[in-house]
Amino acid sequence: MAVRPVLRMGDPLLLRQAEPVREFDTPALHELVADMRDTMAALNGAGLAAPQIGVSLQVVIFGVSANPRYPDAEPVPETVLVNPQLAALDDAMDEAWEGCLSVPGMRGLVPRYTNLVYQGFDIHGQPIHRTVSGFHARVVQHEVDHLSGVLYPMRIRDLRKFGFTEVLFPGLDPAADD
Repeated sequence: MAVRPVLRMGDPLLLRQAEPVREFDTPALHELVADMRDTMAALNGAGLAAPQIGVSLQVVIFGVSANPRYPDAEPVPETVLVNPQLAALDDAMDEAWEGCLSVPGMRGLVPRYTNLVYQGFDIHGQPIHRTVSGFHARVVQHEVDHLSGVLYPMRIRDLRKFGFTEVLFPGLDPAADD
């Protein structure tokens, strides 16, 4: 399909609540997901939300197997998640460094729930229900935040832990964003 441009922080669309998908298994939804996959793959991303490519719909994709940007991350199954809902299983949280294709060249230390359950639908309208933890839980929360108009810098507690990747992590590829 196509690699689409990724909107950057400051674009008003990234701050809006995305609309739920009302029809599944349509050519338009298949094309959107194919474009999201192509875009995420071209940028070595771990995930992408539809609003990041200018489409205000509740669709996210994510997945990590062998990604040079996340060499220590446990695998996360490739997933298309439509109309997602998240629920933390407990109050346990951890902080880890995140980046974002919509906030290029920067990283921040972001608190996220460690254990959660998510549900929604696949592209065909079949239900998805998973209980996850660790990096998988972090990736899902990051992507689903985009559907509520939340970018990871909004979650950072200490802005001293936010900056340019090349300054924070000398030697790391400056293009290493989520």
